[in-house]
Amino acid sequence: MNKQVIEHNGVPVGVVVPDADQVKFVAVKYQVWDLDAQRFRSADEARAAIRHLLTGQAPHARQGGAAAA
Repeated sequence: MNKQVIEHNGVPVGVVVPDADQVKFVAVKYQVWDLDAQRFRSADEARAAIRHLLTGQAPHARQGGAAAA
């Protein structure tokens, strides 16, 4: 996997980059800064965490691989 842009409602909010057997989220928008540098099992898991953060919807996948804030 290469780096992948992550969008929310059509707006790029960050990228995920490979990091060992996970992906690391790099925030590019202030609204998702709380997730910056957290690790996830997949890009889909990162998207779910972003959706949860920005809309309050429960994520479909738990952030089990995410670093503690």
